[in-house]
Amino acid sequence: MNKTIKILTIDDSKDILFAISVICEYQGWKALTASHAKRGLELLINQGANLILLDYHMPEIDGIEAIRMLREVNKSVPIIILTVEERPEIADRFMAEGADDFALKPIKALDLIWRIKTHLRISQEPEIDDIELKKGLSRETLDKVLEYLNGNIQYTTIKKIAQGTGLAYQTVHRYMQYLIENNKVEVKLKYGKQGRPKNRYIVKQ
Repeated sequence: MNKTIKILTIDDSKDILFAISVICEYQGWKALTASHAKRGLELLINQGANLILLDYHMPEIDGIEAIRMLREVNKSVPIIILTVEERPEIADRFMAEGADDFALKPIKALDLIWRIKTHLRISQEPEIDDIELKKGLSRETLDKVLEYLNGNIQYTTIKKIAQGTGLAYQTVHRYMQYLIENNKVEVKLKYGKQGRPKNRYIVKQ
């Protein structure tokens, strides 16, 4: 008999909690819901969870502080941040605290299901393949980014990589930073029509 998958959602929006509960029911997952971080922490301690969906903007305790609390209890459970923010600096803050991915609001069911299934699969894989990676990075996601880059002969942007791989912009941004640090990609600054520079990337040969 298969073990029940528990998805814990922490969000102050009743509509979001209801929508995700419906998605979980459709997928055969058990939905655990909390409207604030303290309740979410209680559920994680008492019932456990295979994956956590965490809202960024919440009253009293926001997503940044909430992820710190959750990581004190469980350092390995995948955490996906729910947010309307697309700024790289927000992604960096969450990744530094231990987030695994982002799902942009308004939530799209198919996108969220894909992300949940991907991280559930990654969390169940042996960790030996990830030894050389920085904490919070997965081999599977890195391979997906590299596969896309290897298929391009021209410089490309993070936005196009995200669209081509189905990954969140913030996720791609973090993996590109890792590849730059390890001298795996070349970066070229290109100015657009309005004079704003954009980084473009290509795999080093």
